[in-house]
Amino acid sequence: MGSHGTSWADQWDNGPDPVTGSQESKKKSNNALGKTKAVASTGVKKLKEGTSVGLQWIKTKYNKTTQKR
Repeated sequence: MGSHGTSWADQWDNGPDPVTGSQESKKKSNNALGKTKAVASTGVKKLKEGTSVGLQWIKTKYNKTTQKR
């Protein structure tokens, strides 16, 4: 088999080739991605803070119960 002529897809597909995104749509998607990263970063920070506070609370409760003995 050689690579002469049109490809299999060209022989069987009559429709136009898909258009790649324009520069404007790429900018919008990059901007949206930046916003998503910012929101995710904020969420991770809140999660870390909440976990830290929760573990500190557990540690305090444990220390109070062991001191009573």
